[in-house]
Amino acid sequence: MKQFNELGLSPEVLDAVTRLGYETPTPVQEQAIPLVLEGRDLIAAAKTGTGKTAAFSLPALDGLGHAKGGQGPLMLVVTPTRELAQQIGEVCAAVAVSTHHRIATVVGGLSYEPQIQKLKHGTDVLIATPGRLVDLMDQGAARLGDVEVLVLDEADRMLDMGFLPSMRKIIGATPASRQTLLFSATIDRSIMGSVGKLLHDPAMVEIAHKGETADTVEQFIVRAPQTLKPALLKAVLAEKGHERVIVFARTRSRADATCRRLKKAGYTAEAIHSDRSQNQRRRALDNFMSGATDVLVATDVLARGIDVESVDHVINYDLPTVPEDYVHRIGRTGRAGEEGWAISFVSPETEDALRDIQKLIKREIPEMEIASFDEQEALAEAAAHATRKAARTDPEIAQAAREMAKRERKKERAREAAAEGAQDAGGRGQGRGAGAGGQGGRKRAAKKPAGVAGGQLTRQRPAQKGPKKPASGATAKAGKGQPTAQPSARKPAQGASGRPAQPKQQAAKGSSPVKSARGGSDLRPGRAHRADVAKRRGKQR
Repeated sequence: MKQFNELGLSPEVLDAVTRLGYETPTPVQEQAIPLVLEGRDLIAAAKTGTGKTAAFSLPALDGLGHAKGGQGPLMLVVTPTRELAQQIGEVCAAVAVSTHHRIATVVGGLSYEPQIQKLKHGTDVLIATPGRLVDLMDQGAARLGDVEVLVLDEADRMLDMGFLPSMRKIIGATPASRQTLLFSATIDRSIMGSVGKLLHDPAMVEIAHKGETADTVEQFIVRAPQTLKPALLKAVLAEKGHERVIVFARTRSRADATCRRLKKAGYTAEAIHSDRSQNQRRRALDNFMSGATDVLVATDVLARGIDVESVDHVINYDLPTVPEDYVHRIGRTGRAGEEGWAISFVSPETEDALRDIQKLIKREIPEMEIASFDEQEALAEAAAHATRKAARTDPEIAQAAREMAKRERKKERAREAAAEGAQDAGGRGQGRGAGAGGQGGRKRAAKKPAGVAGGQLTRQRPAQKGPKKPASGATAKAGKGQPTAQPSARKPAQGASGRPAQPKQQAAKGSSPVKSARGGSDLRPGRAHRADVAKRRGKQR
């Protein structure tokens, strides 16, 4: 294996190599650097993490001139993601310390004005994402007529993301005499058919064959339903370690939800996906690389755009739908000869995806058992989470939950009141017992109020003073020899409500009538009473 000083690099660039900490060139660097120094167009197929950035930046900057004020760029690097553009810019800036080139990076998510000002002052090297570069070209801020070296990095990924029209517009704005360097994880017919024809007699460098994975990466699968994956992830991190871990999720919402659960469980985690702002994504990567964040949760869109050194573990929370993405994901670990491992969670609905992945990599991935994973506990946790989620999203379930909670609170208050009542009753009973003993057991009889008969209140009427008037419609006496006139039938008296008045209560036979306040009886004298009075008067005579 050759050393960097045997590849034809200048002393200035070799000084940058030392400063960057590179010791031995990787296979793609060893093969690509001499070809780029010769000025050849190049198509290089190498998987992520093999040193592609240094493979084109070191030789391209070594032979690059310097643009005059207000001109440039002389070298253009187009890459699919903002993160990858920032990382390429950092490597180029480190080399430029020795070569004295001006570096500018233009990406989406940031203000246009500072980027436009950089281009106005002139630049030697421009690193850009396709969308932002086309916008600046349309505004007249970016002119590509001076480009001598064009680098298309992660070309296959740019095609997958729909950047082919932008790529054609960018390439068409550069001089035909340019040197073109195309780097991709894989080289297939789509690459050659779309942009391969734009290269002039390109040299081919193929390091990673399709489906090849690093031997230093141990791969495993764990089968579990989708609902149990949150508990399974925590068990894996607890058992295998949680430092320098990247977790790949299929969707942005799932990445955010996974990150929230990890934080709730006490892990330092951050999510990174296309919905996050440029500053948020940059901060998340910086925290992960510095060790401030242990777990980085990412989506497939950024799987190839994250260039992080020394990743210990990769966890595929969801299997990718494209088998090639599996290779890119696990390529984050096991770099530079270091060992790493990748664990994939396989749910019943992703068994077909697993078969496609195993067919691509031409090996069967062994199954791993996580000893600390308690399925029953995980089921209980999943059920509780589903209930909370349903209560948040379904108004009827939320209302039912509130009603149940209200009834439970009411029952609790009733139980507390009953307990207090029983305690008070016991205290009063003891007090009455002590009082009765002090009085010798005597009891005071309650006095009945006036107007009480037989335990009930009776209606009281004043005593009549004069003789009773004859009823209307009846004669006082019948004529001699004539039958006695019958009293006319009376209609029952009507109350205030229109209902018949209730008959007056009669005194019980043999009981004394209750006296009114005027001393009279509350009952009118009847015929039997008048007969007794007349009889007594006759005896007196």
